[in-house]
Amino acid sequence: MDLLRRDVRPLDLATRDAFENGIAAAAGTGGSTNAVLHLLAIAREAGVPLTIDDFDVISRRTPIVADLRPGGKYVATDVDRAGGIQLIAKRMVEAHLVHGDMPTPTGRTLAQESSSAVETPGQQVIATADRPFKPTGGIVIMRGDVAPEGGVVKVAGHERTYHRGPARVFDREEDAMHAIDAREIVAGDVVVIRYEGPKGGPGMREMLGVTGAIVGQGLGESVALITDGRFSGATRGLMIGHIAPEAAVGGPIAALQDGDVITIDIDKRRIDVDLDSAQFAQRLAGWTKPKPHYTTGVFAKYAAHVSSASEGAITRPD
Repeated sequence: MDLLRRDVRPLDLATRDAFENGIAAAAGTGGSTNAVLHLLAIAREAGVPLTIDDFDVISRRTPIVADLRPGGKYVATDVDRAGGIQLIAKRMVEAHLVHGDMPTPTGRTLAQESSSAVETPGQQVIATADRPFKPTGGIVIMRGDVAPEGGVVKVAGHERTYHRGPARVFDREEDAMHAIDAREIVAGDVVVIRYEGPKGGPGMREMLGVTGAIVGQGLGESVALITDGRFSGATRGLMIGHIAPEAAVGGPIAALQDGDVITIDIDKRRIDVDLDSAQFAQRLAGWTKPKPHYTTGVFAKYAAHVSSASEGAITRPD
C-alpha cells in the first residue's frame, strides 16, 4: 500500500544498475544458472539493455561470499542464522560489488537497508569480500563452435575446469537417463542432451534427474554434460546448459554425433568439437527439423513464439 501511495512501480526500480546488482548477488552466492534466464527475460520486458555476456563480466569481478550448497556446506536457514541476506548485501555494498545507491521498495537505498545487518558472532557462512570463499563468481558463460550464442555453467571452485572426451548424444532427457541407468555412460564421456530447449522442449526442462544420476554413479568428476535444456540450483559437476542456438532450430548441437570429440575449457570459456566448418555444414545440410511435440494449444503457441535461451527465452508477438 505504501508503494501505491508513493506511486512507485516495478519499472521505477528496474534499472541497469539494479540488474547488475541482481547478477552480482547470484554470482556471489553460487546461485542457480536460472538467474541468467530470468534476469535476461525481465530486462527485455523492462526495456533495459542486458546481454548474456554481462553475466560473465560481472561474475569474473564478484567473489563468492556465501558458502552455500550444493557447492558449499550450508543452506538458506544457516544464512538466516548467520545474519541473513541483509549481511550478504552489507558485505557486497562495503566492497563496492553492488550499487549501494539503488533504491529499494521501502524508499531507502540498498546501502541504507543493509547497514543495520547484525552478524552472529562466530558464524562461518558469510565471508568478507577480501577473504572470500572463492575469488570469482559461480556463473560462467561459454562460447565456441558448439554454442556460438552461448551456454551457461555454474562453477563452485573445486571442480575440474577442463574436459575432453567422446560425445554420447541423446535427443531427449529420458533416453539419456535410460543409458545412465544401464551404465552405458563411462568415465570421460560427454553426455549431450538436445531438443530440450525453449522451442524443442517446448520449454526448458531442468536436467536435475540426469545430473543426479551421473553424480550418484560416481561419475560426477569424470563425465561432462551439455544440453540446450537447463539445470536447477542443485546441479553439481561439469554441466553446461542453455546451449544456443538450440537443436530445434538447427543449432550446431543438432549436428553432433556419437563419438565426436568435444573439448570443454572453462578458463577459456570455450566448448568446441573436433569438426571443421565443412563437416558442420555437410551434417546440417542433411538435418531434418523434427516434428513438434504439440501442434495445437498453448504449448504450440509458445514454441512458435519463444526466443533463444541466450535472450532469456522470451516470447515475441510476431
